[in-house]
Amino acid sequence: MQEFNSKRPRVNRRNFVKGATALGAVSSAGAFGLPFHAWAQGVPMEYDGSKFQLKAPEPNPKSGGVLKYGITMRPPHFDFHQSGTINSLGSQGCMFDNLVRRDPRNSGKTIIPDLAHSWEVAKDGKTYTFMLRKGVQFHDGAELTSEDVKATFDRISKPPQGISIPRSTLFAAVNEITAPDKYTVQFKLSAPRPPDFIMGAIASGWNGIVRKKTLEDNGYNLRRVLDIPGTGPFKSKRRVENEVWVMEKHPNYWNKAGGLPYLDGVEFYHALPFSPELGSSLLSGRVDYARLLDPGSLRRVKATKGMSGTDFYQSVIQATWMNNKKKPMDDPRVRRAFHLVLDKPVLVDVVKDIAPMMVGGFIYPFSDFATPLPELSKRLGYQPDPTASIKEAKALMKAAGYEKGITGLDYLVREVASFKLWSQAIQAMLQQTLNVQTNIRTAVESVWFDDIRTGKFDLAIGAIVSTLLDPSDYFNAWYSPKGPQNYSNWDNAKFNALVPQIDSEVDPKKRLALIRQAEMIMEEDPPLLPISWEKINDGWYNYVKGHVPKDYFGIYDVVRLDTFWLDK
Repeated sequence: MQEFNSKRPRVNRRNFVKGATALGAVSSAGAFGLPFHAWAQGVPMEYDGSKFQLKAPEPNPKSGGVLKYGITMRPPHFDFHQSGTINSLGSQGCMFDNLVRRDPRNSGKTIIPDLAHSWEVAKDGKTYTFMLRKGVQFHDGAELTSEDVKATFDRISKPPQGISIPRSTLFAAVNEITAPDKYTVQFKLSAPRPPDFIMGAIASGWNGIVRKKTLEDNGYNLRRVLDIPGTGPFKSKRRVENEVWVMEKHPNYWNKAGGLPYLDGVEFYHALPFSPELGSSLLSGRVDYARLLDPGSLRRVKATKGMSGTDFYQSVIQATWMNNKKKPMDDPRVRRAFHLVLDKPVLVDVVKDIAPMMVGGFIYPFSDFATPLPELSKRLGYQPDPTASIKEAKALMKAAGYEKGITGLDYLVREVASFKLWSQAIQAMLQQTLNVQTNIRTAVESVWFDDIRTGKFDLAIGAIVSTLLDPSDYFNAWYSPKGPQNYSNWDNAKFNALVPQIDSEVDPKKRLALIRQAEMIMEEDPPLLPISWEKINDGWYNYVKGHVPKDYFGIYDVVRLDTFWLDK
């Protein structure tokens, strides 16, 4: 095993990797994204897909069989609209259809019809009209109408009191959603936005359509509703918590011409992400497909005859949030000091045998919006030699009145291996450089999300997702005062003033300059402590067909499994 020593005292990879296999696996929180190389492709302003029928990418697909799929399934609740973790959508996604969707035949690079067979964007860019298919049935036999689509997106775009939906900020420009007739839906915007952005938001795998009656019957909160009726290709048959969720084919699925779905059913088997157990379940043949493999298992899959695997970028940042409503985290000098002393290359290295990660700041590091990594590595907080960063951090702590350190900070940790390892490493880094003492408190997903929402923490480590790669999405969702994933309760006036300018600027160079200004504001006053950015490993047997995962961005768009088929 390669040794990787930090120049910070007594922090090294060996100390924190030791015992990692026994701990289990890393978190993968979960939202869909627009592939970073696909922005220029555009979305047609008008599209007639009345005769469009999706089929598998391969010729002559076979029908029948049950796919056994290994993935993490510890949802904090069952309301996937309110969720932000793959523990929800990874298994629930196949139960629902979207208004429009990402094309599974090309890794989701383009948008194609779904429940809406056609669409039209007004010339002024302020009205989006969708024409729905007729005769689509929910799993409970009810017919889909425009009122169901309207009710779904009304709740997503403007959540009722007590309902928190991470992707609501995507629809900030939507003034009104109307249903002119039974099979027509219109989104009316207060101001035009790029069609790629609006259509990408609507096509998010998270935005599956649910019945208006289901929402009404449950007070618009579906957290406790196990079997939410969808129109998707599969419906729930049996679930054993933390073990298996069995889905069966929807007998009245609308895509008869395409022959979808090909499978008779799907059995989702729970295993923690990036865990040895998940890898062994695939390599031993207990499952046909596994998502979130550890690096070692992916290497073995690629070396095994009759198997294939790939990796791709994920729409997730791994971070520690600082509760700005509590001292000392209400002081931006303390927040920046903490940011400066985290040795980010070491944090990536300590989990490299568990999960694939990369160094980055507050913007997706593999996107054109971010400061290039060679330039970022020269900045305080990212430099290979941390001496200057630590010196600056100590000066900030002294100016804030904490020269002698801080004691008793509550550090809330999600119960997965990477977060356990990282929290121990971060605990040591803070103690050794700034004499900051933390008490680690580990919690399962449901408790972690409850405590993070109610502010019951000083520091909290976990992961959050975005829907699009464009900063207009996650700047609003992660960093703005009303952002549903602004767990730190961060509020910076200069940043807040820049975001609307970024959202509305159409000149690419001017917009990038604004984004870089926002980035530097966050460097000086961090809304969170960036730890790393995630990649995803998938593996499967070659008889599993109907999927093209190599160019995915994120694991939340292509989750339907309707084009999957078994060549055996």
